[in-house]
Amino acid sequence: MAEVFEVKAVAKHIGIGTRKVRLVVDAVRGMEAQEALDTLRFMPQRAAEPVYKLIQSAVANAEENYGLEVDELLVSRIYADEGPRHRKAPYGGRFAGRGRFRPIVRRSSHITVVLTEREFED
Repeated sequence: MAEVFEVKAVAKHIGIGTRKVRLVVDAVRGMEAQEALDTLRFMPQRAAEPVYKLIQSAVANAEENYGLEVDELLVSRIYADEGPRHRKAPYGGRFAGRGRFRPIVRRSSHITVVLTEREFED
């Protein structure tokens, strides 16, 4: 049995909330790499661009480091984790009921993609 190559790429501190990124990530999980790139190119979500660039980077890593073709690659694992939150303090926020104050929270994401070599059946 031949070795299965795994090519990994990570994008950190993407300035989009994790819930919004996961909508895009779930759409391309399990697709072939070229099909995922074509799908992401026409998605209207703002999170589609960083995911597109990340998959493109992983494909370039596979071609350069392992000599794999784009047609052989499959998006086996892709996920978005929560990144650091930035609270706009002390003056960035909104006044709430009962004399309280709610700060504005800017969320970010870490996106990870793992591409594997597709196995051809004879």
